[in-house]
Amino acid sequence: MRNKRKFLPVMAALMTTLLFSSCVDQSGGSAADTDRTSGRIAATSVACMEICERLDLDLVGVPTTSLTTIPERYAQAVELGSPMSPDLEILKQLSPSWVLSPSSLISDLQPKYEAAGFQYAFLNLKSVFGMYKSIEELGLLLDREEQAAAMIEEFEEYYTEYSSEHQDKSAPRVLILMGLPGSYVVATENSYVGSLVQMAGGINVYAGEDAEFINVNTEDMLARDPDIILRTAHALPESVMEMFAEEFATNDIWQHFRAVEKGQVYDLPSGLFGMSATFEYPQALEHLDQLF
Repeated sequence: MRNKRKFLPVMAALMTTLLFSSCVDQSGGSAADTDRTSGRIAATSVACMEICERLDLDLVGVPTTSLTTIPERYAQAVELGSPMSPDLEILKQLSPSWVLSPSSLISDLQPKYEAAGFQYAFLNLKSVFGMYKSIEELGLLLDREEQAAAMIEEFEEYYTEYSSEHQDKSAPRVLILMGLPGSYVVATENSYVGSLVQMAGGINVYAGEDAEFINVNTEDMLARDPDIILRTAHALPESVMEMFAEEFATNDIWQHFRAVEKGQVYDLPSGLFGMSATFEYPQALEHLDQLF
């Protein structure tokens, strides 16, 4: 029987430092005190923006996106550009008290934020558990403990019921491919897609890896003998799925996979199985339930 899983240590190291040792601003107050009065928060990704909305936080900056509609609450917020490369000049003009970004981009964005003098926090959105731990810590940091607690309680109730309903389900061995324009990588259990597969009872054939995504040759994938192959896209899903279709049709080695022989290859909707955890995880798990 699956046990109710505990939250993992999930916020980026800097986030933990900020929570337990206040950063002093120019006025001499702590960062948290400054934010509670100014509320000048910038969220550079859709996932971070959605978390802020549910925590009842105002935003001065939001990501530029064509994948979703910016909430009406943030209609007057300034667009910051791509989550992978927010416009630093616009951010400087906004003078944010906090810049919130996903931890998957920490290596790219942290040096830029530090050079610009921003106060920032990277949220771990590599799993549903990571997202809710980040919500808990943001609640403490930004005076939204009540909202965060209500969200966490809702998730715990959902996951307790979900786990009890799936305790006797079989555990298929799964290979997950994350497509990029022109290439693909293997998603491990440390990625968001991998964490969803794990929650749904699947066993990642590349369990035990440290990275979120790894480059692996097809011979090694074949040796892992997955029961199911899942394919999703990081960007440009139509183009990526066409790439996958051509790859599986023209590269003979795929015809030797048992999952291919049995028709157990599935394309996942990228809106549910992207790079960062979202509040649509129940729909994603329901989708996996149908496949497993």
